[in-house]
Amino acid sequence: MNRDNEKRIAAKMAKTLAMMCVRNTGIETLHAGIVPVTHAGDYSDVRVIDADGREIGWNDVSHLDDDQMRALMREIVNRLYTFNVSIDNLEFRNRVDRWARIADRWDEPDEDIAFFQRLAAED
Repeated sequence: MNRDNEKRIAAKMAKTLAMMCVRNTGIETLHAGIVPVTHAGDYSDVRVIDADGREIGWNDVSHLDDDQMRALMREIVNRLYTFNVSIDNLEFRNRVDRWARIADRWDEPDEDIAFFQRLAAED
């Protein structure tokens, strides 16, 4: 298989996995709600006031706590696992094909070289 075909298949799989295993998870809860207005464009002018009265810059606020992060990662891992162990099931494969057609409308992915470099640095 040539490199262009490998990249095309990898892009399709990446978008399909993101659509089926990451989208519509707890990440949607983080996305829900009122989006604050920023005049600066980078949210440096937005502040959050917590229950103790502390004023915290939007860019410094954690937008999810450890329990939420753990639950989100567990949900995503479970979906990825289910995807992998179910891929040989014909009924599941038909669903994958339907979701893949929807994911095809998404932007094409780019290689994340910084991700690759971070992994190499951790060896």
